[in-house]
Amino acid sequence: MPRPDTRPRRFATALVALTVVAAGLDLAGAPGPGAVRAAGGAVLGPLERLVSRGTGSGPSAAARDSVRTATDADLDRAHGLEAAAYARLLAAPETRSRRFVAARVVAVGRVGAGGPERVTIDAGSRDGVRADVAVVDADGLVGRVVSVSPWTADVLLLGAADLTVSVRVSPSGVLGSVGSGAQGSRRRPAGQLDLSAVQRGRLTRGDAVTTLGGLDGGPFPRGLRVGTVAGVDTDPAQLVPGASVTPAADLAALDVVGVLVGSPRTTPRTPATGAAG
Repeated sequence: MPRPDTRPRRFATALVALTVVAAGLDLAGAPGPGAVRAAGGAVLGPLERLVSRGTGSGPSAAARDSVRTATDADLDRAHGLEAAAYARLLAAPETRSRRFVAARVVAVGRVGAGGPERVTIDAGSRDGVRADVAVVDADGLVGRVVSVSPWTADVLLLGAADLTVSVRVSPSGVLGSVGSGAQGSRRRPAGQLDLSAVQRGRLTRGDAVTTLGGLDGGPFPRGLRVGTVAGVDTDPAQLVPGASVTPAADLAALDVVGVLVGSPRTTPRTPATGAAG
């Protein structure tokens, strides 16, 4: 009995392997999809000719054209979705009048009790990204950059055990801090953040929680959306109120994000004189 021709299977295996390599180059900051597609064609062309030579049992020209057409259509759909996400980011309050570098999430790092705590994005120091700046998406605050390489950066997400954000709650104006909901004496439901007020005041379900701002606006400029109050603690023994907060951004489904890269203030403010009484 003649041995079955395994060349089509070897071709498919090589195709998958090279596709993974090409995608890895793209996510690591290599040139755009057109260049990746061209490189794939240059590498896969000789393989196609090798498999189709001899018995003629390799993929036909029509089959190869069909694969190329399907691949191009998938890429076009992905690019369309990415363009829509970028358009939403441009229109978000977090990027209004602020300079930012757009990036995509390409890897998930550390995962804690409350979900993912770190992600990697495909923008780095050569793109103007530096450590200790805020990262947002079209819905609100995502986290802050904690380490940077030339082409990538690691982002510590809201809800991570070692990330705390100073906030203001509207409309009451109560000040507080938001941190991980998976730690401390008040454990929050999965996906919820913990809000600890620093002063007496009224908290109500549905209140907006935004960043308070800091020296030179960093790492979190004032007014970035953090989330909304989901539930208020009712323990009368607490000196100040506490609450659970639903994050504004879906931290488990991040894709296109913006790294805020605005320059810190270098010119001192001009003193003002109060009006006479």
